[in-house]
Amino acid sequence: MYLSIGGVRMAVTARDSDLALTVPPAVARFAGDHAPEATTPDIRIDAQWTTAQRPIKGRLVFDSGGLWRLHEEDGKLSWSFTSPRFGVTPYKTAVFERDFSAGQVYLHRPYFDASMPIYPMEYPLDELVVTNWLALGRGIEIHGCGVRDRDGAGYLFTGHSGAGKTTIARLWKDLPGVTVLSDDRIILRRVGGQIFMHGTPWHGDEPLASPSQVALTRGYVLHHAQRNDCVELRGVDAIAKLMARSFPPFFSATALDFTLAFLGDVGKLAPFFDLGFVPDGRLPDFVREAATATVLS
Repeated sequence: MYLSIGGVRMAVTARDSDLALTVPPAVARFAGDHAPEATTPDIRIDAQWTTAQRPIKGRLVFDSGGLWRLHEEDGKLSWSFTSPRFGVTPYKTAVFERDFSAGQVYLHRPYFDASMPIYPMEYPLDELVVTNWLALGRGIEIHGCGVRDRDGAGYLFTGHSGAGKTTIARLWKDLPGVTVLSDDRIILRRVGGQIFMHGTPWHGDEPLASPSQVALTRGYVLHHAQRNDCVELRGVDAIAKLMARSFPPFFSATALDFTLAFLGDVGKLAPFFDLGFVPDGRLPDFVREAATATVLS
C-alpha cells in the first residue's frame, strides 16, 4: 500500500500473510496499490501482528493526555495507543527511527478482528508520522481550511476549533471551479520562493479531503463578526497567531525552532489578514474583491 499526503510518500507493507491492509474512505484519495514508477518512498512502514504486546520502555517524551503516549526507546521513538474499550494495555504500538525513514507498527491481535482488513496507520498515527517527518526541516501542518479558487488563487483560512473553518468550506465547496483541500488540516511546504498548500485526509465535520495542492496567495486568521472585514497582520503578530494554530511536535526544541522560522518565511511570502466574517454566501466575493483590491493598490 502506498500513501502520499502533502508530498510525503509512505510505503506500508504487512509482514504477516494474514494481515490484510485497507484504508478509510478519506485516506483512499491519497492511496494506491503501488508507488508511481521511479518514486522512492520517504518513509517505509512495516505492520505486523503481535500476541504478546510489547512492553513500554524508555523515557516518557510526551503524554497527549488522551489516547497516546510517546517514549524514547533505544534511540528510537515509540508510540503506544490505548482505548477505554481495552483498558490500559495498548492495542497498538509504533516504533520509528528518529529521522522517520522507517518504522514498525505492532497490532495487538486479541484486540482486532483478524478476518477484516486493517488500516495500521489509523488516525492519529498517520498524522503524527507525517507532522514529525515534516518538522525535520520540510514543512508544517496547520489548523485550517484550504481553498483553490476558480482563478488558481490559494486561500488559507486558519483558526482554532469553532472559529469557522468548516463553515468557510461549506460556503466555497459548491462554487464552480473551486476545490476545498480540507476543512480542518492543511500542510504547508516551501518550493523555491513559494509556499504551497496541500490537502490532507484529516478533515473536520465536512468530509472534504483532496490530495490537490496550490500555491498560497493569501492567508486569513478567522473569527466570527457582525460584518465582513479584514485587517493585515504583520511581523511577530502574524507569526504568533499562525504558531498558535499549527501542529509542531512540541516535545522537540529543534522542531519548534524550525516551525517558527518556517512561519516567518510564510509571512514574508504571502500576506496574512485577520478576517472577521459573517457566515453567508457573500463571503467568497468579499475575499475575491479584497484580493483584487490589494493587487491593484
